[in-house]
Amino acid sequence: MIKLVAIDIDGTLLNDKREITENVKNAIQDAKKAGVKIVITTGRPLPGVKDILDQLNLREEGDYVITYNGALVQATDTGEEFIREPLSKEDFLEIETESRRIAVHMHAITSSGIYTANRNIGRYSVHESFLVNMPLYYRTAEEMGDLEFVKMMYIDEPQILDSAIEKLDKEFYEKYTIVKSAPFYLEILNKKASKGNAVMHLADKLGIKVEETMAIGDEENDRSMLEVVGNPVVMENGNPEIKKLAKYITKSNNEDGVSHAIKTYVLEEK
Repeated sequence: MIKLVAIDIDGTLLNDKREITENVKNAIQDAKKAGVKIVITTGRPLPGVKDILDQLNLREEGDYVITYNGALVQATDTGEEFIREPLSKEDFLEIETESRRIAVHMHAITSSGIYTANRNIGRYSVHESFLVNMPLYYRTAEEMGDLEFVKMMYIDEPQILDSAIEKLDKEFYEKYTIVKSAPFYLEILNKKASKGNAVMHLADKLGIKVEETMAIGDEENDRSMLEVVGNPVVMENGNPEIKKLAKYITKSNNEDGVSHAIKTYVLEEK
């Protein structure tokens, strides 16, 4: 029996209109009533998922959320942190310096705000601020030295970002967890932070076995959790490379794929 389901948001939980359908809401509620832990697992910070948690009735005692692509695991009712893997001051300085070397926009995110040292603030920093409902601040790199950042992001037009990524040294990938979550987003985290590590840590805390875990995702930043759970599920609209990891392929995000996966493989409705 599956006892924990980790669910990605964009391209998975949400349809292309950025909505959670009634069928998906109902399936999640049915699973929760059956005692299954439903864990929203996202690159967003907590302020960026509160509306979703409210819609899904996942703000009660015993509900958890994985944020910042695994750098934080929090109780949704109190915000209490169970796992926290931030970047160090030295990490920030290295990542910020590297952004200037490879000529790409950058911002860094604390638990309460988004900070950029780019005088010409990138459009995707503004986009992220609206998307996750967090304030955006300009500071020089020196002024940001004492802040604790949970993750940093290289953000730019896809062709500019791809060109910048090609300039990154192999050692950079060995030192940090790096995931491309959108054509214009490259996320950089503490090496210990990943969706996969967070899901496994939470399952262990709750006494849930690997074979009792499921993850549902669609993109490269879901890879780590799909690789470690007992039951990896990929959306029909998912990245072809990510589909190779799947035990099950569910319907697309526009066809209530999360609902189909929960009803078929968790609740085992015929």
